[in-house]
Amino acid sequence: MSFSKRALLPLAAFGLAIGGCQQVALAAENVVVAPAPKRFANEGLGLKTAVFAGGCFWGVEGVFSHVKGVKSAVSGYHGGNAATATYEQTNTGVTGHAEAVRVVYDPKVVRYDELLRIFFSVIADPTLHNRQGPDIGSQYRAALVPLNEEQRKVATAYLKQMAASGVWDKPIKTKVERYKKFYTAEEYHQDFMIRNPNHGYIRRWDKPKVAALKRLYPKHYRATFIRN
Repeated sequence: MSFSKRALLPLAAFGLAIGGCQQVALAAENVVVAPAPKRFANEGLGLKTAVFAGGCFWGVEGVFSHVKGVKSAVSGYHGGNAATATYEQTNTGVTGHAEAVRVVYDPKVVRYDELLRIFFSVIADPTLHNRQGPDIGSQYRAALVPLNEEQRKVATAYLKQMAASGVWDKPIKTKVERYKKFYTAEEYHQDFMIRNPNHGYIRRWDKPKVAALKRLYPKHYRATFIRN
C-alpha cells in the first residue's frame, strides 16, 4: 500500500519524485531490547555531534528529538557529494547518500553508547541491508557515522557486542561509515513528525517508535519534542 506524502508537504515540494518516505507501513517495526553497552563512551565535556542513518529520516529525527540530553536532531544526507544532496536525487538510490540525522547531544545527560542502544532498540533493524521497514534502496541503509575517535571505537565495539549477543537471529549488516560531509535536508523535512502528526507514515510507522522509546527507556524519554 502506498501513501503519497506530497499532499501534506508545502507547495514548493510538489515537484518531487514519488519515491521516498511515503509508504504507509502495515505494522510497526519490530522492537527489541538491544544489549546494554559494555564499552562506555568517554567524550569529555561539552556538546558532541554524531550522525545516524537508519531509514527514513523522519522517524530517526523524531525519536532522537524525544531523548533527554539531545539538543538538536537535523535531517539530511550523508555519503555522497554536494551536487546530489537533494531529496529528489537521493531517492534514485545511486548518489551514495543515505538519509541521515545529525544529532547534537550533551554526554553528561546521554552518552553516545546510550544513543546507540536506543537507535538499535527502537529505530533501526541492524539485520537489514539497504532497507528499513517499507523503504528500499541504499539511501535507507542503516549506518553509524562517528565524528571522533572515541565514537568510532564505541560504535565498533557495540556492533561486535550486538553480533555476539544472540538478540538478533540474523547477521548484523549495519556498518561504521567514515564521515564525509553532512548536507542538511530541505526545510520541509525538518521537525517533520511534530509538524505533520497526522501524516499516514508518521502515524503508522514513526509514532510507535517514540512510544517504544518511552516504554523501554523511560529515564531517557522526554515528552517535549526538541525543535531545530
